[in-house]
Amino acid sequence: MASKGKPSPRSAVPALPDQQVALLAQRHRLVDPTRYYPTGHRTPALDEIDGQHPVGTTRLLRGVSQVVRDSCRVYAWGLERVPQTGPFITAATHVTQFDVFIPMMALFHQGRRPRYMAKAEMAHWPLIGSWFRMVGMQPVERKSGKARSIEEESISIITSGRPLTIWPEGTVTRDPLKWPMSLKPGVGFIALEASRQLGRMVPLYPSITWGAASINHKWPWPRKNVVMCYDRLLDYSDLLEDMDQWGAEPPKQSVHALCVRLRNRMEEVMAEIRGEEPPAAGYFDYVTMTRRPRSEQ
Repeated sequence: MASKGKPSPRSAVPALPDQQVALLAQRHRLVDPTRYYPTGHRTPALDEIDGQHPVGTTRLLRGVSQVVRDSCRVYAWGLERVPQTGPFITAATHVTQFDVFIPMMALFHQGRRPRYMAKAEMAHWPLIGSWFRMVGMQPVERKSGKARSIEEESISIITSGRPLTIWPEGTVTRDPLKWPMSLKPGVGFIALEASRQLGRMVPLYPSITWGAASINHKWPWPRKNVVMCYDRLLDYSDLLEDMDQWGAEPPKQSVHALCVRLRNRMEEVMAEIRGEEPPAAGYFDYVTMTRRPRSEQ
């Protein structure tokens, strides 16, 4: 079933100017995430690599990286924060479908092989569907009443020691101005419950990408700028203080609080990348398809 609402067209999104990229380069060390170990040599997670179609994944990563380089100029900062071992969650923005490939490609080039959440329909797309499954796709059957089983499988991935990537908005943002919209509660539930089962806070990193919405993929030249930030660890340890007393599942207010904290941080970082202030009228709420004051999150 198609998601409600329609994303705004590419023509509504200006390209990220070279001057803004230069300004970001003054504040951060920008690297090329389309190539291996852009922040310096790292020890790859060989168990993850060997267990996830190593030959096919390597070939696919090489092809995707070349397509991305041909379509845009990609810069990133913060990739040195990607853990070399152990489980973690990457929560990524979803401005366009193209944005899905940027953080995944970057994490693969850092020697990790996360599983990732994606709509189940993608698994059945001709050819591409088999590629998605090969590189660790975790199918999400939307509007199927299976949200809890999906969350449980995601928690199992994390508690088994594997990283997980989530696009917590659940679909491409419906904000006409393409800021992060309201998040689905799944990311909060997964992070809190996985943390309780492991007895410690699972690292949660926001990943924010901007620039791809201006690309015309039929004719991408001249290449546009795309910038990704792999942000600092999001601290939610305060929400875990009473986890031994939760009962069957994390409190809904804690799940909601974590989602609000994550969305706000995504918005802050995107504002820096874009060099713009987010809408003063508030955030875009997917449930009502309206802009609401941030105080009402």
